[in-house]
Amino acid sequence: MVLYPVIRRLRNKRVVLASASPRRQEILSTAGLRFEVVPSRFKEKLNKASFPTPYAYAIETAKQKALDVARRMHQGEWKREGETEKRRCERERDIDRLPPARAPTRAREEPATEKDLRAPDIVIGADTIVTLQGLILEKPVDKQDAYSMLSRLNGKEHSVFTGVTIIQCSCRDSRLDMEISEFHEETLVKFSQLSEELLWDYIHSGEPMDKAGGYGIQALGGMLVEYVHGDFLNVVGFPLNHFCKKLAELYLTRPNEDLPPAEHDSIPAVDTFENLSDAEGRGQGGAQGQADRPRALGRKNSVPSRMVDSLPPTPLLELLDGFKASKALFTACKMKVFDLLQDEAPLGAAEIAQRIEASEGGTGRLLDVCAALGLLEKTDRGYSNTELASLYLPSGGKYSLHPLIVYQDEHTWDFFTDLESAVREGTSRHRGAQGRTVDSLFQDRFYQSQDRKLQFLRAMHSLSKLTARQVATAFDLSRFTSACDLGGCTGTLAHELARAYPGLKVTVFDLPEVLEDVSGFQPDRARAPRVSFVPGDFFQDSLPEADLYILSRILRDWPDDKAHALLSRISGSCKPGGCLLVAETVLDEQKRAARPGLLQSLDLLVQSWGRERSLGEYGRLLQAHGFEIVGAARTGTIVDVILATRTTP
Repeated sequence: MVLYPVIRRLRNKRVVLASASPRRQEILSTAGLRFEVVPSRFKEKLNKASFPTPYAYAIETAKQKALDVARRMHQGEWKREGETEKRRCERERDIDRLPPARAPTRAREEPATEKDLRAPDIVIGADTIVTLQGLILEKPVDKQDAYSMLSRLNGKEHSVFTGVTIIQCSCRDSRLDMEISEFHEETLVKFSQLSEELLWDYIHSGEPMDKAGGYGIQALGGMLVEYVHGDFLNVVGFPLNHFCKKLAELYLTRPNEDLPPAEHDSIPAVDTFENLSDAEGRGQGGAQGQADRPRALGRKNSVPSRMVDSLPPTPLLELLDGFKASKALFTACKMKVFDLLQDEAPLGAAEIAQRIEASEGGTGRLLDVCAALGLLEKTDRGYSNTELASLYLPSGGKYSLHPLIVYQDEHTWDFFTDLESAVREGTSRHRGAQGRTVDSLFQDRFYQSQDRKLQFLRAMHSLSKLTARQVATAFDLSRFTSACDLGGCTGTLAHELARAYPGLKVTVFDLPEVLEDVSGFQPDRARAPRVSFVPGDFFQDSLPEADLYILSRILRDWPDDKAHALLSRISGSCKPGGCLLVAETVLDEQKRAARPGLLQSLDLLVQSWGRERSLGEYGRLLQAHGFEIVGAARTGTIVDVILATRTTP
């Protein structure tokens, strides 16, 4: 079985599926996973418009489903309240329809025992949605709604997303601690061009009524589908292949325990600083990437010649060309290719070349490279933005990374040409010139001119928009009434905190030269009355009073002596019982996860005196100033979040 190595690790674990879907139960049972079924009661009424992507909505829904079940089981409510006879019979009937060999483990019906009432070890939540051109099509409410959905899909290609959440639970002093892992899977499905009569025949069968998008591909709905690109089981309701890989990351590839999990009911407590595992470093630099590396074969020159065939240098060649891919992205953004195709598409190479005032031959090569990198779609009619490019690359988009890309191209790129000297000397030549101090260089780095300052502010603003919501909600901060975001720049995180916690007033404290230009970055609506901006230098000026202080991507910019100086000032302003929220990329203790943390540490080597740190290093840094870490959580973005409380007067 695919999951067998993981199953041995889960043999004594209590695994719970937070879904009544017989399709998900069948898929997991077929894989050999033993689990209980406890349907979630979470009302799926999240505001879809508040999510940057459809899959973000699916992931959040899956997470809320799993959280609901984890909390109820921890409290023992699920067994005490029981099910109505009607619901139990319906569930039994659904299960009995499955082939006997594939029937999932049923939720127990015996009286509750001590084991029944203990918290689960693992809770799995999932949510599947169908999207067409960014519009989410969930389950139809009636036959007319089903017809409307199927008519929209008729003859078109659409995406099916499943968001999956895996919650690893543990109890500590009767409190529930949860470590959350999330992922999503996308599958492309193309409907044939179908007659209205055929659509209505399918609707009258009754099958569309409990299916996302109004069809079930595993049954009669399969006759509507012309082709599927991707994981078929994902369309059925659960991406088994991706799930298996995720479990392997969590239970097989990591050498030791992850960082202390975040508790979502209250602020968690931890006794030790655990290692921040690289299991979350997914994709190229994560656990799977580590598993794909060849093992050491002994002495340097002892590799048999036959290994050249079994260990081709493809990953090395891809790394060798990595800078070319980055420069292609930078150039296409700078020449506004994605802006042009956002408004008019598809367009041929000749038309694009004319519009961006470039050669046709050179433009064609650049466009083909962007298509190969997954940034553009190329058809006989011309080039169009992919969904990823449409969301993040046009300069005017809500979540545009265009300002950050331009900044990387015009400034960071040049710094990296000095990497060798920075490694040899421990400092960049740019930084070592003319005997500059840390303080003066840090300010010169961004504020040499008004144009450069604005470029930097735009880059940081675009990056903050991608992480602010996850940072603001990584822990339950509703008990705080005042917060101070030190170095909060344009206030993106402050506004997100104010939206998430109606009782919280947030002060952004940053240099006067920064705040004089932040008005252009505020929300279109009137500035939130609970967000204010106060000019000052956090190394020199008095800090605003607050229950909660925030450092988001600040400590990374400073060496230890400056970090200690800043934390000392915060400690002096923070009353016992107050807290400090730190948002940074946290390295695993062995420093093996290549992305994003270690690559960013090189960025800091060539551009400043700062560095990325591990959770243990942050723990020791904070503890020196009377702060004790009470929780640490991954957000699924480029930053992790640490919550520390002021314990000593």
